[in-house]
Amino acid sequence: MSRLAKKAIILPAKTELTVSGGFIRVKGPKGELSRGTNRLIEVGVAPEGVSLAKKTDSLESRALLGTYASHIRNMIRGVNEGFSKKLLIEGVGYKWDVSGKTLNLALGFSHPVKVEIPAGLEVKADKSTLVISGADKEAVGQFAAGIRALKKPEPYKGKGIRYEGEVIRRKQGKKAV
Repeated sequence: MSRLAKKAIILPAKTELTVSGGFIRVKGPKGELSRGTNRLIEVGVAPEGVSLAKKTDSLESRALLGTYASHIRNMIRGVNEGFSKKLLIEGVGYKWDVSGKTLNLALGFSHPVKVEIPAGLEVKADKSTLVISGADKEAVGQFAAGIRALKKPEPYKGKGIRYEGEVIRRKQGKKAV
């Protein structure tokens, strides 16, 4: 059994968690999140916090117990503090800007790339940085990964889109004889 799932998950002030109809709903100052539950996991809400228990003693239920404990912790943190990812862009002529709910990218292609910003996410673009923030950790990470996949950093000059602490292993390139 997961050690994280054994501990009760403490709910901060101004945070409300309800379990009904097969869904876990967390409401806080930064928004509201919901996630479906699995039939093998039982979620209980008490004054001291949220507790998780497995309904059967199968391998799948033991694996899901820690996973759902982590999901609930992320949901609680998301509606209270929020999550953010920072992307950096490098390259001559590579740029981005936000107009309404669209992210416009110039990545050296023959055409500009336009990406719709999903609901619930906030995107701020500076000259070389893009900050994606929101309450849902999965949505923030998935959108950041999708933007990075449009132009991955290449190993020779380091041009492309990368995460803020990501290290690109550089290659030497061709040698002149």
